[in-house]
Amino acid sequence: MKIDIGCGSAKELGYLGIDCISYPGVDLVCDINKGIPLPDNTAEFIMASRVLPYVNNLFAVMKEIHRICIHKAVVCILAPYAHSFPHVSNPFFKQKFDEYTPRYFTNRFFQPSAGPLSPVIPDYPVPSPPFDYRLLRMELFYQYPFNDSLYEAEELEILKTLQSNVVHEIMYHFAVIKKEITPEELETMSRNHYPEPRVLLERRLLSQHRQDFSK
Repeated sequence: MKIDIGCGSAKELGYLGIDCISYPGVDLVCDINKGIPLPDNTAEFIMASRVLPYVNNLFAVMKEIHRICIHKAVVCILAPYAHSFPHVSNPFFKQKFDEYTPRYFTNRFFQPSAGPLSPVIPDYPVPSPPFDYRLLRMELFYQYPFNDSLYEAEELEILKTLQSNVVHEIMYHFAVIKKEITPEELETMSRNHYPEPRVLLERRLLSQHRQDFSK
């Protein structure tokens, strides 16, 4: 089963839609802060697009998502980037996400080599969370004017380290781990193609148009 958590009125096609409001297309109305009324080991893929910054307790919600997933299920999270003034000042955002967030989702961190990934995340020790998510890929989406093809990847890496308002959103794909898994298995998973929120389609098309125009 594929599940779209916080789907609103724009549920991903082919997904079970979960939201706290009974929008058209929502299949299951519930407050994920209080749990998800689905059995253990139900989902093979979960989409959580722009919803997790609003939850009261991120670890509690991630634990519940982990519970309803099968081993090696994939969870896609799209979230506002923490180091952006509009996001910092938003009083409704209770959780922050950046490129270091994945280190707190496991005590056995895996650094994939495939796919868009920036930067290398230091494998420093952290308290063991009540779940295990291994990062498969991570992608940053830059805001104007840094999303222009005038900037090289190395320049963007420096810019986002030195100042705010460079990155707008961040997307992760995580593997849900419930049994032993080898680095080779994770590396293979990291090279697979996974679904992403439809809201990114327009952003990618616009980016491609700018690149074509600049040639």
